[in-house]
Amino acid sequence: MSLERDLFKRANSSCELCSAGENLNVYSVPDSPKDGIDASILICSICKAQIEDETKRDPNHWRCLNDSMWSTTPAVQVMAWRMLQRLKHEGWPQDLLDMMYMEDDTREWAKASGDGVDRSNAIIHRDSNGNVLEAGDSVVLIKDLKVKGSSMVAKQGTAVRRISLDHENEKYIEGKVDGQQIVIITDFVKKM
Repeated sequence: MSLERDLFKRANSSCELCSAGENLNVYSVPDSPKDGIDASILICSICKAQIEDETKRDPNHWRCLNDSMWSTTPAVQVMAWRMLQRLKHEGWPQDLLDMMYMEDDTREWAKASGDGVDRSNAIIHRDSNGNVLEAGDSVVLIKDLKVKGSSMVAKQGTAVRRISLDHENEKYIEGKVDGQQIVIITDFVKKM
């Protein structure tokens, strides 16, 4: 049997999130540790558009999650949890989240997308031009820098690839210069 046919059978030919019966599509749930039918849900075009584009999101459409969050299908639970997290600022989704039950492995899968992570106190690293730096980015030194504890001078224009971020100080990043791991202040780099 095909994946689509299996999903239509499991979902009773309706959207597994809002129960609509038209314009149904197979949706692969991101960050799934599983394959095939266990990593997919059947959703309508309205749900799909609102999942993928937050500018099209209508909070009232998602009141349907009051029912679908109780699905026994882990992939449906994951998407219900993620959408409730994305709408948490509306107030009512928090009540549903408080009632929702998921197995630990399903909850880990749901959290893998980053939904539900409080970013209000997150440390953001920025280069000298104000660009956000992420772990793994490459930067260029904009000034000669003396390396503390050695006689080495990291020259202006030196590329530092695959940086790592200091999780306690937004001004510090780490990277290798001439084979030596050093701490660099973000004010002296620009993102490549």
